[in-house]
Amino acid sequence: MKRVCIHQPDFVPYLGFFHRLLLVDLYIIFDDVQFLRRGWHHRDKIKTKYGEAWLTLSIQKGLQDQKINETLLSTQSAWIESNLNLLVENYRSAAYFDEYFPRVSGIYQSGYTNMIDINLAFIHFFLDVFEIHVETLLSSKIYSLGQNNQRLVSLLKAVGGTHYLTGTGSRAYLDEQIFIDNGIVVEWQEFPPPVYPQLHGAFIPHLSCLDVLFNCGPGAKDVLRSCLVAK
Repeated sequence: MKRVCIHQPDFVPYLGFFHRLLLVDLYIIFDDVQFLRRGWHHRDKIKTKYGEAWLTLSIQKGLQDQKINETLLSTQSAWIESNLNLLVENYRSAAYFDEYFPRVSGIYQSGYTNMIDINLAFIHFFLDVFEIHVETLLSSKIYSLGQNNQRLVSLLKAVGGTHYLTGTGSRAYLDEQIFIDNGIVVEWQEFPPPVYPQLHGAFIPHLSCLDVLFNCGPGAKDVLRSCLVAK
């Protein structure tokens, strides 16, 4: 059995993203699909004393149908300082901010020009934080055919995947029968969001993984794994 997930490389994604990676043998990074300006590819939410707020990468305007791996970061560096200042303002009193902020700042200031490079840097950083050991492959490096569901099946067959783990958000468009016809079992992720210590009042779930990092530090991996126990 080989369980695989296929997902876009989102920016500092929420815990549910990494919960899925705990459950699979291979993560196919879906890097050659369309960049969505209203999606999660370049932004996620953090917590402020006023509630949720977007932490957003500044992106150059490109072609209407540009792919994730074609999307460029703004050449103006002011957005980096703005992002870092937003984190300092809202997390400087968090228990593990001083320990982890230099590493987060270092990724921001590494001189990346492509959005996917900073996203992958953060994803691999958090794989280390959460102690997740999963193989990763870029979809752009895997020969595959077709569009939509057929493309997913083609990718899975190319890597010998027998089980496809996907989120409930894909129920609206995923044709499960196509997978069944190709001998692939579709599994639906169940993610019970964990509660952990936060700043700024009542708990808010589904925030960027930066929130649990600054608040829980090394214990963030245990917060994530508590979802497996609850499942």
